[in-house]
This record gives sequence, structure tokens and C-alpha cells, in this order.
Amino acid sequence: MRLAPLAATLLFAGAAAAAQLPPVSPSAKPPREVALIGESQPLPPPTPQQAASSELHGVSVADPYRWLENPDDPAVRQWIAAQNAYTEAALAAMPQGKALTARVRQLAITSTARTGPMLAGGTLFYLQQTPPQPQPVLMAKAWPDGAAKVLVDPNTDHGGTAITAYWPSPRGRYLAYGTAEGGSELTTIRVLDVVSGKTLPDTLPWAGGGTTPQGLAWDADERGFSYVRFAPPAPGQEVEQFHATLVHHALGQAAAADRVVFGQGYSKTAEYVLVNAPASAQAAVLAYDGDGGPAEVFLQHGDRFTRVLDRGANVRTAAWANGRLYAAAFRDAPRGRIVAIGDDGKAVPVLAEREGAIQQIAPLGDGFLVVRSWGPDWWVEQYGAGAKFVRRLPLPEHGIGIGEIASESGQPKALISYSGWTTPARWAEYDGNTGTLKTVFEVKPAADYSKVVARRIDGTSKDGTKIPVTVLSLPGTTANGKRPAILYSYGGFDLPVKPGFIGPNLAWLEHGGVLAYANIRGGNENGQLWHAQGQQLHKQNVFDDFHAAALALIDARWTNRAHLGILGGSNGGLLMGTQIVQHPGDYRAVVARVGIYDMLRHETDFANGPYNIPEYGSIADPAQFKATLAYSPLQHVQANTAYPAVLLTTGENDPRVAPWQSRKFAAALQNATASPRPILLLTRMNAGHGVGAPFSQRVGDTAIGLTFFAHELGLGVEK
Repeated sequence: MRLAPLAATLLFAGAAAAAQLPPVSPSAKPPREVALIGESQPLPPPTPQQAASSELHGVSVADPYRWLENPDDPAVRQWIAAQNAYTEAALAAMPQGKALTARVRQLAITSTARTGPMLAGGTLFYLQQTPPQPQPVLMAKAWPDGAAKVLVDPNTDHGGTAITAYWPSPRGRYLAYGTAEGGSELTTIRVLDVVSGKTLPDTLPWAGGGTTPQGLAWDADERGFSYVRFAPPAPGQEVEQFHATLVHHALGQAAAADRVVFGQGYSKTAEYVLVNAPASAQAAVLAYDGDGGPAEVFLQHGDRFTRVLDRGANVRTAAWANGRLYAAAFRDAPRGRIVAIGDDGKAVPVLAEREGAIQQIAPLGDGFLVVRSWGPDWWVEQYGAGAKFVRRLPLPEHGIGIGEIASESGQPKALISYSGWTTPARWAEYDGNTGTLKTVFEVKPAADYSKVVARRIDGTSKDGTKIPVTVLSLPGTTANGKRPAILYSYGGFDLPVKPGFIGPNLAWLEHGGVLAYANIRGGNENGQLWHAQGQQLHKQNVFDDFHAAALALIDARWTNRAHLGILGGSNGGLLMGTQIVQHPGDYRAVVARVGIYDMLRHETDFANGPYNIPEYGSIADPAQFKATLAYSPLQHVQANTAYPAVLLTTGENDPRVAPWQSRKFAAALQNATASPRPILLLTRMNAGHGVGAPFSQRVGDTAIGLTFFAHELGLGVEK
């Protein structure tokens, strides 16, 4: 599954010869003290080095921290515990923590929030969470004016169980839903009778999650469905999260009787996005070979799957509308064009490339809606029969990102969710006949965000590409050249950084800080060319773009190197790692969550690595190996270098990025840095990549990140 970016609106939310640098000896490490609050603090726990290396294309790559890859080694367990104790003590000593934690929690207690709207048979299904409730609950109501009722509440175990996905049957009689435990994302599917509220005995384990997405498509008669599943493991063995297939389940039968209907032998790193039309039970499969690449498109007719588009079409998203599958294809159209596929399997062009990159398609009336973006700007367009343009929806022109759309073919109204930097999540009912838009639900925030000012500046990357940067501040926070500033981005896997509610991060702005968000290459904000220029052999563009965004903040006098912090997670953690080793003097503090730092080992069978080859390329290719080695953060940690303050976080149950990535990078930085600034590692022992994290963990992570940045960047916070 794509390395999901941590929410942009929540803080938690060289040449080949370089590989032959000799390992740093702990005894050669310069003496230093970590001065947290003006008093001497202990050095980090020692990390011994052991002889290990890899031979790749004739290059010997030293790997002295490889022993940290084994989580079952008692020495590794002891090392993790010691690092956690050291980090917790360091964070506890930061005097800004108490006030920031209290304010973050206060700002996080909003009114009830709703997400994931989906319409089926006249019933609206959605998730609802009332802070500080640990996890969202599944709800249903007759649309539009029926009474809401709780269908599934996972909060009986203190938030350790999360709902991963849900799929209503065509007429809304049943609801299949998935759950996962402890941040693992490995899904078990159950089925609920919506009318009676009773859970059926059907229990289907190994139903995707983590490395490959969950997916389910109901039969037209509502007596069964096809779903994504890993092969059931042998007794006493762990499931192998590769070689996913689609299997068919008949309601009432045992999971062991489910039979494979698609994907046997398709790919070790198969991922399937099932595209449903709930009202008619039509289904299509977007089949991917790993992350970051295009899909093959198959139509499903019972147990028969017919390929209608190959990967050459470069399809990225699709939706059913009026009995035809509408797919966004990017071949020879970097911003995307739309083709329609009928039951005969023939693809017919219906909408040529236009301004803005296609992000989403949804049915409406006798036509469809298209969500588009360009940089940080998002909008929605309506098209009628024959793909005739009707209108651009009357949403704010700037500062919002579009979320889920709940709609059905033949129905003139749609429910559109969106949020913005200063706008909490809203649902707007759009009437395609009249063009009117009215808010039917909105989250009430815990403070006034109306005074937050958003400005746009541009950075210039090494190759001349302009990089949009959105800067957020409060009135009175002037560009005086030394504002404590936090810059965030992601840069990969076709995933955009889009405007979203800043929520608890208002606490940073309230004390004179600045938040900034960069639209760098690797995402799809500007279409597939923007994505492709940040993939594989071109990955260094991503890192150059981010550095250009940082320099733009400095050049615009929002901040300086002594007050600039940077933030990223997952693939954005790799981004942070490159900035640490490529530009150590340009940042004062770095927070990197669940990141990838040893790119030469990421491609092994640990966690999600093999799935990421379409995005990162394979080091089996000599040219890709050379390009990867040139930026892989771990191999470029240099002894006696003054590194910035660093906080790395990871989760013990992370299925997407192996936790040892953070362990090895933390050890290398701790043993190499000549700076008195702390290098900290926090491992959460009952958590994963962050997907499905309970409310308390998300609030805690935000508070920890802001506390660390406040302390290191000099944000004035009352004690």
C-alpha cells in the first residue's frame, strides 16, 4: 500500500565511493554534552558496531548497525528500552511541554467529526468521532433526513482496535467492515445486518491491510462478495503479506471455503483497488504491481474478469457512472483525460485534458463530477450527459482540499466533504440541477481560526522548477528573519500535499511561530509529470525541491537557519533523512516519523519495501543503485559533523516501514554528531505506521512534536 503521508495538518499526526566510507568508531566520537535546559544531560545509550557489509555491483557497503534489524534479539529489545527511557527523560525536561500539551489537547477537543461518507440504497454510511473518544464509530442514517444510529463501536478495548474500511451492499441491507489491532493494519472482515443490527457469524481474517489495501465488491444479489486476502498461514506461522488475491465469500460459509477468483500468480506485490457502484453492484478492479505505478483495469462479471486497459494507459483513478466505468488516464495527458468503458470493454474518450490535474471522479445525475488540483488549489467541476461541462462548483477558490464525495448515478444531489487550513471538516450538499451548495454538517473548532493568514511564496529548485510554499501565521507575526518556523512536505507515491485544517497546530501560531507546507515533486498536485519527475532516477529532485522551499522561507525573511525546523513522515521521513545528511547546517531541528533511511536494505522482504520498487526503483539495476546510494541517508552519515536536533519516532507493529530503519539511523547519528543537540528515538510499543491510531496517541504525538520544536527553535511559551 502507498506510504501514506502523515496528515499535513497534524504534527504526529554522492558517488558510489561514498559507500566505502569506514565505519565510525564509538571511541572516536567527540566528547559532548546534551544541554536541554542549561544542565548537563547524559549521553544517549551506547550503540556498539558489528562487522557487516553488503556487496552490490562491485561496491562494498559497510553496515555496522545491521544487528539492530532483529527485533527478537534481547540486546535489541534492551537497546530500544534504553533509547525510549533516554528520549522520554529528554522530552520531560523541556519546559515548554506542559503548556503546549495542555493547549494541544484543548484545541483537539472539537465537536463531533464525521468522515468517509458513502451512499448505498438511500442510506448514508459514515464514521463519527467525538473527541476524546479513542476511535471513530460506524454510523448509518436514511439520507437525507433519517435518524442516525450506531452500527459498530470499536471502543470497548480502549482504542486498540480500529475500523480500517467498510463496504455497504448494493441496497444497503448489509455492511461489511474491517478491523485491525494495535496499529498493525492487518484486517479482519465481519458482516453486519443493518436492519437488525446483528453481526453475522462470518469472520474473514487476512483481508489485506498494511502492505496491500483492503478491498471488497458485493454481488448484485447481496448474498456474497469478493474481497482482498493474503494466503492463510500454516498453523503457528505468521501471515506472509505478499501475493494477495481476490477471493469470493458466500454469506454464512466458513472463511476456509472462500475460493480465489482473481490474482493467483498475478504478482508478489499485487495491490487491488476495487471500484464499486453500490446501487448496481457493478465492479471493476484497478490492479497494481506495487506502489507508485499505473493500474491495469479489469471489469468483473461474476467470476470472470476482463482486462479493458493495460498499464500503458496510465490509469490512476476510476468511478462508475450510469452503467459505465469512467477512468482517468494520463498517457500523453499529464493532467489526465477521461475515458468511458462499457460492458463491451471498449474504451471511448469522453473528456480531453483540461486545466488542473484529475484527482477524483464521482457520479452525479446523468453525468459526473471531477475533482482537480493545481499546486495547493483544489476545485470540483460538474459534467452532464456526453461529458458536457456544466459548471465549477461554488466552493472557496483557495485554501481548501477536497475529501470524499458521496453520490449515486441518477441522483441529482451529492455530498461533498472538504476542509481548509482554517476550515474544519465540512459536508456540503450540492444540487446538480440548480448549482446550489449548502453546508449540512461542520465540525465546530475549539478556537477562532479566522485570523490565520495564508500567503504563497515560491522556491526555485536546482533545475529551475518553481515550488509553491504556503505560509501560515497570525496577524502581528511579521517576517522579521527569525521566526520559529516548521516546514512540512511529503514528495512521493502520487500523493498530494493539500490544504487541511491545522487544528491543534494553532498552538504554534499563537506563540508567534510560522507553519509552511511545500508542494514538491513526487506528489500529483500538478499531475503525473510532477509525480514522475520525483520517481526512481529522479528522486533527488524531491530533495532539491524541499531544500528550495526551505531557502525560500529564509529569503522571504520568515525565518533563518537557527530557527527553522522541518517535519515529515513515512516517505516524508526519507525526505527528512536526506535533508539531515545533505544540508545539516540549514536546519535547527528535525522531526521524522516512521521514516525510511537505509534505502539499500529497504527493498528486502521486510515490511513494505518490495512494494515500493515502482516508486523508488530497484537497486538490482546498476544505474538505480548508483542513484539510490547517492541519496540514501544512512550511508551518508559522516563522523564529526554538527547535525541538527533530531527526533525520530517509529511503531513496533508498523507494516509499512520496518522499525529498524529508525533504529539504525538514530544509532548512526548519535555516534557521529559533533553537535550538542539531541538525537532522540521514540518507539511506540503498541502502535504501527499511524493509520488507525487512537485519539490519545495522535494528540500525544502532536504535543511531543511541538514541544521538541519549541524547545529547539526558541518558541516563547509560558511555563
